[in-house]
Amino acid sequence: MSGIGYGVSDFVGGLASRQVAALRVVLVSYPVALVLLSLLSFMVGGHVSTPAIVWGALCGFSQAFGVWWFYAALAEGPMSLVSPLTAVLVSAVPIVAGVAFLGERPAGLAYVGIALALISVVLVSREVRDEDSTPHRFTSKVAWLTLGSGLAFGMNFVLIHQAPVDARLWPLVFARLSASLVVVVIAVATGNLSAPSGVPLRLALAAGVLDTISNVAMLLALHASLLSLTSVLISLYPAGTVGLALLVLKERVTRWQAAGMVLALAAIGLIAAG
Repeated sequence: MSGIGYGVSDFVGGLASRQVAALRVVLVSYPVALVLLSLLSFMVGGHVSTPAIVWGALCGFSQAFGVWWFYAALAEGPMSLVSPLTAVLVSAVPIVAGVAFLGERPAGLAYVGIALALISVVLVSREVRDEDSTPHRFTSKVAWLTLGSGLAFGMNFVLIHQAPVDARLWPLVFARLSASLVVVVIAVATGNLSAPSGVPLRLALAAGVLDTISNVAMLLALHASLLSLTSVLISLYPAGTVGLALLVLKERVTRWQAAGMVLALAAIGLIAAG
């Protein structure tokens, strides 16, 4: 991944506001999730083995770099391309890994559901314009960052799926520990080692709690079903984001996003039936 791995030095000298905001949020939310996951792991128990530590740590590294590269791509490139391309890669990587390398064989209806899900994440993630008037071009650097973020996010599912079941929640602890370390290093290297305050701080704390819940749910789902099916269902999260924006923030949903949400519902039904 040397072509994808833009060094920290490329970003020193000032991150875009979108990146800085995201970085400061995870500086709080990741450690909060780490503490909560550690407490839950002590309560639940489980065998802490070398595979649990290694796969968990690799998962955390993948997730942290995925977040970093994604917001770096959004800062310089057009959201209308970066977001859906990343979403497709996030879905496609675990599907390919499950079917081609792990020998998974979903039923026929499930394959149709997977295809609909891939179309759905593109439509739901589609943005008609950026938030500001600054022209954003899809340069080769943005392309590499988009590819890197999609692969990293997708590998997040593949790596945590390899963690032994008898470890229970412990792989999530090591994942969040390694991700927190990466985020701190990035923050120090770019001169952004500062937590948010006020409302952003409260939201970051809430994000840490939600992050804990979602990661536990993800791991339990991956343990209970095929990687190729579970990961594509989890990848439909943009539909939930759009739904919340519609209900809570009263935002308008585009026709493309509405169509994507309908396809997402159909995909869930087909995958569940298959």
